[in-house]
Amino acid sequence: MTLSLIAHHDGAFGIVISSSSPAVASRCAHLRAGVGAVASQNVTNPALGPAALDALESGATAAEAIAAALATDGFADYRQVTVVDAAGRIAVHSGAQALGIHGESLGDACLAAGNLLDNEGVLDAMVGGYTAATGTLEERLLAALETAVAAGGEAGPLRSAGLSVVEDAPWRVTDLRVDDHDDPIGELRRLVDLWMPQKDAYLTRAVSPGAAPSYGVPGDE
Repeated sequence: MTLSLIAHHDGAFGIVISSSSPAVASRCAHLRAGVGAVASQNVTNPALGPAALDALESGATAAEAIAAALATDGFADYRQVTVVDAAGRIAVHSGAQALGIHGESLGDACLAAGNLLDNEGVLDAMVGGYTAATGTLEERLLAALETAVAAGGEAGPLRSAGLSVVEDAPWRVTDLRVDDHDDPIGELRRLVDLWMPQKDAYLTRAVSPGAAPSYGVPGDE
């Protein structure tokens, strides 16, 4: 029901994710600035993401964080969890009850995982798309998802997608979600293209309002 890629690059963490289920990013994507990125998917328990991030923040490695999170759950056979930590270490757990064609593909400080996939090559394609892409972390994550979909994606029609990034600020500097759409990947591409030229301005407004550019809205002449 889900395919995702998490990554650590130049101090930032990001995730891109898509599913045939609605609102996948709100349930499955977990990030914490300076700490790590977690995807919790396949019969999802959203509590596993914060639990893994808490373990990372306490000094656990990526693998130790997964173990700590799953110890709070009791249903490890049903869960698929991926983690990348601040050292770029990656770890994954795919339970015995993971759905359909499932698995993972490991890259350099990045990790793709999925279940109910169209074919076994989708996740390698996803990592390849991320690795080959250039530009911002957001652009590379989106390229990974687009490449995965071109390689077959999920067995069923995708309905939702999301892309999030954390950097130095204690909030998601990019947090884009498509909760239900006939073309969620195309809509996510539209949102990324809309957001990226404005991203830095919104960050400046938060940390240094006096230096911020004009809002460019009626009434702010």
